[in-house]
Amino acid sequence: MMNSVLVTGATGLIGRALVHHLSNLGTRIYACCRSSQKFKDCFHGMDNIVPVYGDICTIDINNLDPEYIIHAASTTTSKEFVDKPVETIRTAVGGTLNILDQCKDKKLKGFVYISSMEAFGITPTDNRDIRETDLGYIDVMSVRSSYSESKRLCENLCVSYASEYKVPAKVIRLAQTVGPGVSYNDNRVTVQFARSVIEGKDIVLKTQGKTKRPILYIDDAVSAILTVLEKGKAGECYTAANPDTFCTIRETAEAIIHEIAQDKIKLVFDLDPNAGYAPDICLNLNVDKLKALGWEPKVGLVEAYRRLIESLKK
Repeated sequence: MMNSVLVTGATGLIGRALVHHLSNLGTRIYACCRSSQKFKDCFHGMDNIVPVYGDICTIDINNLDPEYIIHAASTTTSKEFVDKPVETIRTAVGGTLNILDQCKDKKLKGFVYISSMEAFGITPTDNRDIRETDLGYIDVMSVRSSYSESKRLCENLCVSYASEYKVPAKVIRLAQTVGPGVSYNDNRVTVQFARSVIEGKDIVLKTQGKTKRPILYIDDAVSAILTVLEKGKAGECYTAANPDTFCTIRETAEAIIHEIAQDKIKLVFDLDPNAGYAPDICLNLNVDKLKALGWEPKVGLVEAYRRLIESLKK
């Protein structure tokens, strides 16, 4: 059992799910976030959660004594990556430096950094297995790369602190994560799809939907993170995805329309070449390394969206 865990980005999708899961296990949680109101909205009545307020780049955790740290604080939307690239980089790199630096003298049992499948960059499009070391191209002259490039640097910071200061830091790269815990008005494509079903409106794609990648249900993400936190090797990276969900964004939309909406809505395209979306990628993510630690994904594509839709209805 984990007696105490510090979670940064505690009110975000990943952080919130982690805090609720750990709280149910009786773990004492230090929940780092910026907004006291959002903390109350997310964790009202949960007595074993201690709020720690502040900007991730300056927040002080020196006086706290968690056994484990999960660093999940991050900018998360494509619009912000493009509109606020400096802030995106500052949050990632400045925040990770701040947290890791305060871990040098802590006797942690584990530290995990929540990275993203975007750290893989643009990989070959022939459906080959993509393992943790198979990094592709990232255009460093594109402001949209503020997210993916800073994720890569944060991963290297974890490896560097593990090597030089013996911080037990590990990295987990999450596939696109789907599930309850997002706002109804969230603009991520997963929530756009869910809203379309709930409101009986056509699903509108702003691209051709050619990007092909797996997804990960939120409960599977939580179990993957905790597996790496406890069993992963310091200085190593692990990929978390459900290979059974590997398909294009367009195929995802079509499956939702047919399997969940019962063909009562349709798929339409409204292409905007200047919107700043990530380039088309093909990420057939191999998760053998994580499975070797005893982890298995459980929730498939349609069921993940079905559960998301039901949560948003409530």
